[in-house]
Amino acid sequence: MTEATHDRIGSLINDNKIMVFMKGTKLMPQCGFSNNVVQILNTLGVPYETVDVLADPEVRQGIKEYSSWPTIPQVYINGEFLGGSDILIELYQKGELQQMVEVVMAS
Repeated sequence: MTEATHDRIGSLINDNKIMVFMKGTKLMPQCGFSNNVVQILNTLGVPYETVDVLADPEVRQGIKEYSSWPTIPQVYINGEFLGGSDILIELYQKGELQQMVEVVMAS
């Protein structure tokens, strides 16, 4: 990954309390896993930003290197890598995601 791509990814993560790197957009997710993440975050009613990795091949590959995580979507909360769709579903079902989001939104 280029330094510029690394810096761009870092800025996106640090400038947004909840950042999702996904296939497609909030309004048109392009895979089931990305759709799961969008549905969960929409259910929580929290503001979040997304980047469509399909529209940016450098970010698509770069985010995998940045997080050392091989799959998309990737969710960052308060600058920390949380995980992908399965992890978000698990945290949501346990009620832990709601708590994390409340803390971040209050800060």
